[in-house]
Amino acid sequence: MPSHEHGHSADELCDEALALYTQALTTGRIARAATATAPCLLDSALFTPDPHDSLWLRPAPPSAALAQLLHPLARRVLDQVRAIDVLAKALVPLASTMDDHPSHTVTVLDGRATIQASIDGCAREVQEEILTLQPGSTRPPQKLQVALAGTLPTADRGVRVRHIYQHSARYSAGLKAYVAQLPSDLLQVRTMEQAIDRLIIFDRRVAYLPANPDRSAALEIRHPGLVQYLARMYDLLWTLGTPFGDTLPTTAPGAPVTAVQQSIARLLAAGCTDQSIAEKLGISVRTCRAHIAKLMQTLGATTRTHLGALLVRSGIVEGPVAPPQTAKRPATPE
Repeated sequence: MPSHEHGHSADELCDEALALYTQALTTGRIARAATATAPCLLDSALFTPDPHDSLWLRPAPPSAALAQLLHPLARRVLDQVRAIDVLAKALVPLASTMDDHPSHTVTVLDGRATIQASIDGCAREVQEEILTLQPGSTRPPQKLQVALAGTLPTADRGVRVRHIYQHSARYSAGLKAYVAQLPSDLLQVRTMEQAIDRLIIFDRRVAYLPANPDRSAALEIRHPGLVQYLARMYDLLWTLGTPFGDTLPTTAPGAPVTAVQQSIARLLAAGCTDQSIAEKLGISVRTCRAHIAKLMQTLGATTRTHLGALLVRSGIVEGPVAPPQTAKRPATPE
């Protein structure tokens, strides 16, 4: 029960109570009336009645008083420890069950630093292989340095690494230097015309996917079924890719255009805009339009519409060509 006069619980002693107890230890006893200003003393084990005079109190030895005061506190602590033990035994098994549930094996990682830390952790633990799909064209030098720093230790452990880039990445001097610094029996690189978004798989057990367009969040996937599905998809894309050291296939005989220009021609035939073509092939819009201009020059086209007809006639693409979609500007008359 709290002492209203002194504003503390029965388990505590105020300064006035301690002063009276100290005085009683010095004199051997204290008048009962003196404790009227410290009612908490009467509820404590500090005093016992004087057997010779009921108006006086005798102080208990400090060691005995301490044992009496600590006993109820120790009992309450023991009761709380027992309650904690009961709750832990009941809930810990349930927590481990939740951790194993498939719905709890896909984690959203927020922030590039968090994503990189998680990927670095998997890179330190990987034992057999790393699979990556990297859409886009040239790789920034600083990113290639980070990739190299993370890949070299895995190569020392004999971990195999496979990368899939887009054809446009073949013209990156930095990527060529990166490939040259790793053993060919451990690093394999292929390129393809188009690629889906970024994907990283470690030992076919953990996969990472972007969780938003700007890649500031990612999904860490540990669900076995989902990771195996992504790994099989990767294997299929790998078979469709062209080894990094091989020459890209050219177009039909008599059509002197590059493989990238052939890809652009097919997408033009499908009705894609310049922006869409650039995104699909991992190149800039400016580079895309430069290739379109080269196509027009090579085939002798005077307009984009004329180019569509010549693409079919040359055999570069098959079937009818969709109407051209360019930037919003007046069409050039034929």
